[in-house]
Amino acid sequence: MTNDMPETTPPKSPTTRRIPLVIGAVLIGAVLGYIGVSSLRHPPGGDAACNGAVTLAKKIAPLAHGEVAALTMATTPLRLPDLAFEDANGQPRKLSDFRGKTLLVNLWATWCVPCRREMPALDSLQTRLGGKDFEVVAINIDTRDPDKPKNFLKEANLTGLSYFSDQKAKVFQDLKNIGKALGMPTSVLVDAKGCEIANIAGPAEWASDDAITLLKAAVQPASAGY
Repeated sequence: MTNDMPETTPPKSPTTRRIPLVIGAVLIGAVLGYIGVSSLRHPPGGDAACNGAVTLAKKIAPLAHGEVAALTMATTPLRLPDLAFEDANGQPRKLSDFRGKTLLVNLWATWCVPCRREMPALDSLQTRLGGKDFEVVAINIDTRDPDKPKNFLKEANLTGLSYFSDQKAKVFQDLKNIGKALGMPTSVLVDAKGCEIANIAGPAEWASDDAITLLKAAVQPASAGY
């Protein structure tokens, strides 16, 4: 006897239907996990051209003691954002304008008591080491009364520093976005290529022997490579 009934495929069990979904979820998880691990190995801002700054940071790390013990040395290559600000004449300036020099980029404000106390040391540092290979770039971020910071520097007879300002305080936000500005004052030691060598949250005795020794070791002549 012939069975003329059409053959039917038995319905798949819920477990069978879930298998492709589970496999897909595992694959997606693996991809996301790889991306996560990769981002830890190569964090945003990583730049192979900044490897030399990390090497330099390791070299001078033993000098980060005493008055500059709070310095955090760079362990990952990082090129700083091209911070935008103005000079004393209101002309636009950028961090890239200083390429070829080792910089100590400092953010300060008159409402910040530790900042005001730190300024004489920064002024002294610029007077002692400032030149074709090094400069202190102290950027004021007062958002009100632009004459107040200028008057402060004048009254304190701090004439070694060039005056730079950002009345929108965007430079602080730009550094905060990459984890280099947690409070005020904040300073970042930057090499001639614009790469981070070290950073510090809070004031430091920049005119001290400890600071001078470390900074002299960090300064690389524009004609030298490392």
